[in-house]
Amino acid sequence: MANAPLWNRIKIFADGASLPSMLESYRDARIAGFTTNPTLMRKAGISDYRAFAKEVLASISDRPISFEVFADDFSEMKRQAAEIATWGANVYVKIPITNTRRETATALIRDLASGGVKLNVTAICTLEQVRETAQALKGGAPSVVSVFAGRIADTGRDPVPLMKEALGVCRAADARIELLWASPRELLNIVQAADVGCDIITVTPDLVKKLELVGKDLADFSLDTVQMFYKDAQAAGFKL
Repeated sequence: MANAPLWNRIKIFADGASLPSMLESYRDARIAGFTTNPTLMRKAGISDYRAFAKEVLASISDRPISFEVFADDFSEMKRQAAEIATWGANVYVKIPITNTRRETATALIRDLASGGVKLNVTAICTLEQVRETAQALKGGAPSVVSVFAGRIADTGRDPVPLMKEALGVCRAADARIELLWASPRELLNIVQAADVGCDIITVTPDLVKKLELVGKDLADFSLDTVQMFYKDAQAAGFKL
């Protein structure tokens, strides 16, 4: 199994909010789903959240896609989640593990999951948050636990041991809870996530392009690098 293509070992979800890029990813058979968030939407210049989502879903209706609530009050999060959930059978509602006041969202998560709303619980960075989330999701609708392994790594911590424990927690709670490795920084993270046994990893368009490098001969890669340096030096007209 270790020699199987990465996209056969773990589900790769495209992360972004540019419709042209999403449609390009949709044509890529290696892409199994999609995730968005308010920050990505703002960077993409999205101003009408509902209109953007409906436009995306008009073209992408047969692969999972996550849209996030953007309220900070739990009652308003619940109202937004209820609407988002009606947009399509393939829609997962992203709920942050806390609000901006560090108040846990587990009661809301339990309420929505038990009510049949498919959730993607996001912004998780600690094992305790994984445990609380898994218990809140237990017995509810199919769900995703998004652990921001890339952000954990940004603090100088190795995320792999935490992700291994997180997988065990999710599996013990409910077989329908999928573990997602969020915010990868390099192609190696996809290999790491697959080796851990994560169900899903989110990947930016730049990382999707790098999938072509998986298994590339290192001697050939060395030669490619030398040729690049030589061509660029020639093009720049450098002289000594």
